[in-house]
Amino acid sequence: MIKNVISKKALLYPFLMLATMWFGYLLQVNGFFDSCFGAIIPLLPEGLLGIITSPLLHGSIDHIVSNSIPIAVLMFFLYQFYPIVANKVFVIGWLATGFLLWVLPPIDVFTGNYQYTCTIGASGVVYLLAFFLFFSGVFRWNMKLLTISLLVVLYYGSLVWGMFPEELFSSMQEPSKISWQAHLAGAVVGSVLAFSFKKSGEKKKKFIWEFPNYYSEKDDKLWQEYKENHPDDFLELPYQKREDIWDHLEDLRKKRS
Repeated sequence: MIKNVISKKALLYPFLMLATMWFGYLLQVNGFFDSCFGAIIPLLPEGLLGIITSPLLHGSIDHIVSNSIPIAVLMFFLYQFYPIVANKVFVIGWLATGFLLWVLPPIDVFTGNYQYTCTIGASGVVYLLAFFLFFSGVFRWNMKLLTISLLVVLYYGSLVWGMFPEELFSSMQEPSKISWQAHLAGAVVGSVLAFSFKKSGEKKKKFIWEFPNYYSEKDDKLWQEYKENHPDDFLELPYQKREDIWDHLEDLRKKRS
C-alpha cells in the first residue's frame, strides 16, 4: 500500500542529495576544498564554480545538520506532490539561485562598503523549495497542495526572517556569517518558479456536478434500463381534474335569476 502512495523518487532523490552533501562535507574535512574554492564569490569569475558546488559545502557539522533535515523534508514534498515539474524546479532553481547570489553586489547595508564574501551551504536551496511549495499551492488553489503550503508555513514560516540581515534584529560585535542574500535569492527564485509552473502538473479537480447542466437523462444508462425493465412504474397516475369556473356558469346564472 505504501508503494502505491509514496513515490520512489520522493524517497530516492532526497537521500541522494543528503549523501552528496555529506560526501562534500567529508571532502572539506579532509582538506579537498581549502579557502574559498567551491564557494560563490559575488561578481568574481572564480566564484562561478560555486553556483554548482556551494550547496554541497558547509562550514561546520552544525551547519550541515541544520540544512539536512529541511532539505530532506522539502525535497520529499516536491517529488511527491509535483512529480512532473520536480526535476525542472530543482535544477533550474539550484542554478538560478546560485547565479542570482553571484550577481548580487556584496555591499554592507549599514556601511555601504564592499565585502569580499565566500558563500557556501544549501540554505539557498532550502528557501527555493520552501517558497516554491508555498506559492505553488496558493497559485493553483488545490486543496491538497494548499495543505502542503500550510505545512511549510507551520514548520518553516520563520524562514522569512532569514531574508534580512541578522544585524537588524540583534546587536553583534562581528558581522553575521549567515548569508541573507542566499536566502533572498532562493526565495525570489522559488516564488518565480511557482508562478511559472502554476499550470503544469496536477491541477484542481472539477467534479461533474460543478458543470452547468451536467446531467442528461438520456445519457444515464442505468436509468434508461430501469425504465425499460419496469414500465409499470411509469404509467400515468390518476389525478383529480382541475375545476374550471366556466363549467359552473349556468349554475351561477340560475342563482341570480
